[in-house]
Amino acid sequence: MRDWSAEQVAEAAGVRLARPATLATDGPPGPARVTIDSRDVRRGDLFVGLAGRNVDGGRYAAAALAAGAWGALVAPEHARDETRERPGVLLTSDDPLAGMQALARSWRRALGAQVVAITGSTGKTSTKDLLAAMLAPQRRVAATEQNLNTEIGLPLTILAAPAGTEVLVLEMAMRGAGQIAELTAIAEPDVGVIVNVGPVHLELLGSLEAIAAAKAELLADLRPGATAVLPEGEPLLAAHLRDDLRTVTFGPGGDVAELPGDLELPFTSRHMRSNALAALAAAGAVGVRPRGRLDVRLSALRGQRIELPGPVLVIDDCYNANPMSMRAALDDLAATAPGRRVAVLGDMLELGPQEQRFHGEIGDYATRSGIDVLVTVGPRAAAMASSFRGILYVTMDAAAATEVVRELVAPGDAVLVKGSRGVGLEVVAQSLRAAAGA
Repeated sequence: MRDWSAEQVAEAAGVRLARPATLATDGPPGPARVTIDSRDVRRGDLFVGLAGRNVDGGRYAAAALAAGAWGALVAPEHARDETRERPGVLLTSDDPLAGMQALARSWRRALGAQVVAITGSTGKTSTKDLLAAMLAPQRRVAATEQNLNTEIGLPLTILAAPAGTEVLVLEMAMRGAGQIAELTAIAEPDVGVIVNVGPVHLELLGSLEAIAAAKAELLADLRPGATAVLPEGEPLLAAHLRDDLRTVTFGPGGDVAELPGDLELPFTSRHMRSNALAALAAAGAVGVRPRGRLDVRLSALRGQRIELPGPVLVIDDCYNANPMSMRAALDDLAATAPGRRVAVLGDMLELGPQEQRFHGEIGDYATRSGIDVLVTVGPRAAAMASSFRGILYVTMDAAAATEVVRELVAPGDAVLVKGSRGVGLEVVAQSLRAAAGA
């Protein structure tokens, strides 16, 4: 957007230009990038002051402008007094977030890039990482980083895409109905990918059918002629299919059922290969046929395999957890562990009234998967103990689990660390690394 004037930015965002562009700072006519963190402002940025639960970011507009921001987009009450005394473009809106989202949609259109949107109950981040790796050798790609997959993060991802981007790969997260529809309206995808549907956010949505409907908002709002990439034979999505979309299925029996022989993946786990099939189908939808060894950089806390002295293998997969992803992670541990299998499993949150049953089933699954040692973390995860048949430790929080794990892990062990984000299990993996001097 560096070539956009202040008037163009205001029009694209649907906001008011409160201060004439003639008073803007020197330099390119438009902003270099967009940020919502006044502490992160660089010269030439557009700062957007969003109202949060505890702090209204608009209060920091003056500080952002003083730090060299190109301009600030804030609610009208923050566009007076000290803020007006600072140089820079001043934009106002009763809803700065809506303005930022509209600006992102306008920039998406100006880029002219193909847009792939990815959602799913589990594996969407890995699928996004895989797809970006498949596309990168042949296309200029911009993709979601970290957890910028919400109504705030997604527009920031789009606005960070540089001119010349050919494919935008966007991850879409949701916790309730209507949220995927909101993100789809901003991104206007050419390809929509639903990786899977499973028991995630049951506490809020109540049933698998409701979860499927929330994910399928992506399908409902795709333009006619767009491509839907879906798991083969998923009955929960059958009611949401559209005749005016090109549907490509992946998985056994689907349109994309196998990985080509000349595509080399740096992992062998079943769930990652399934994610790779979804990514491969999406790559084909934008005209890319990937080949060779993929250079995949998985996002943090999402299954990174860390080799420590000893040797000890740590699988750091503690960004989130649900019954589907827990089973997949246990399968991976069982299939690839070089020695004793140790699983450190925390609470799975937002599962609703059946949470005890879901946790108990994971304990049984760990037994059947050949897990040797189970460390449960949290009051919900304690229900795994009733059905696990192996060496067992029950702890109530991450700090206690850290002490147990540091004592029990021995050379040759493979340690899976997984739980919902709220459990904070990253401290377990960090402790093992620190103990090993890594």
